[in-house]
Amino acid sequence: MQQIVCPLALHMKVAVPDLHSFCVEALTKVGVSSDDSRKTADVLVTTDTWGTFTHGTKALRGYVRRLQGGGVKRGGKPMVVAEGPAWSIVDGDSSLGMVTSVFAMRTAMAKAKTAGIAYVGVRNNCHYGAAGYYASMAITESMIGFSMANDIPTVNAPGAEGPVMGSNPFAFAAPAGKEKPIMLDMATSTVAGGKVFAAAALGKTIPGHWLLDAQARATMDPTLFPNAASLTPLGGYKGYGLACMIETLAAVLTGASISWQVLSWSFGDASKATGHGAAFVALNIESFMPVAQFKKRMDHLIREIHSAPKAAGSERIYLPGEIEFERREKALTEGIDLPEDVVANLRGLAHDLDLDLGRVLK
Repeated sequence: MQQIVCPLALHMKVAVPDLHSFCVEALTKVGVSSDDSRKTADVLVTTDTWGTFTHGTKALRGYVRRLQGGGVKRGGKPMVVAEGPAWSIVDGDSSLGMVTSVFAMRTAMAKAKTAGIAYVGVRNNCHYGAAGYYASMAITESMIGFSMANDIPTVNAPGAEGPVMGSNPFAFAAPAGKEKPIMLDMATSTVAGGKVFAAAALGKTIPGHWLLDAQARATMDPTLFPNAASLTPLGGYKGYGLACMIETLAAVLTGASISWQVLSWSFGDASKATGHGAAFVALNIESFMPVAQFKKRMDHLIREIHSAPKAAGSERIYLPGEIEFERREKALTEGIDLPEDVVANLRGLAHDLDLDLGRVLK
């Protein structure tokens, strides 16, 4: 869940290296190592270049608050505590979720190189940001990646009055040849909670199918969330079922906190570890077929979808992740146009830590 901040500035343009540098500066100032700071900044800034602002640098102020409170360890060291040829369990040591999750995905890819496919489960993690970042790490290794995590319950289930599951994100990524890779990054709720918080921070209403109030009635008031409202599951029982699968693989199987045992990363006592769980899977394409053959087949699939008949008024059919990768290409050359609520959170963080944000936001 995201910290609510009233926006004090309009959206602003920022160069990617400058934003990355600011994030590293903020994290090192509160005692995080330069290596862990860079890893965390990479995840958050990459997410902003995709245009997924709910899970990018906007969240940094909440992570810093928990670092200062002790619920996230500045010097936490994720480690493998159990393993086999094609699997591992990683204890995150309550370090930053990005640090542990990068470690876990790299572990999965290393094992997949010899085993063909590998699963790595994580316990004692924290909120890890955008699931798609870790799945897409596999693309550079000519692998297929999967990423998922659990969270504190904020999502309703069919027949329930209130929340019973987290928004439990899931991501999948696969490389292609001349075409852009495929990347799916989704919450198992109709929308991620961050979008509701963003609407509340901006004083906007939301679509009526996003939230249910305390009596399980549809509401357009984002300020009710999370204390007096719950998110709707994606596709009803389908999203609810997927959330249960993720809870099983990321929490029950890993020894992580389950359901209401998970604590909010952005609200409550910052001195307590959140106990999040996560799971990562890497599939080594080369173990199944030549990589060049796979990429050629992926290109064929992508082009076939692109060339499908389009509905009236539609100019293009996108593959999952295509919009995000195109946004990133533009952001790397032209900068990121940060929304009001993100700018407000970054200004708040700069004020908290006595940092100069002016050199970043032009």
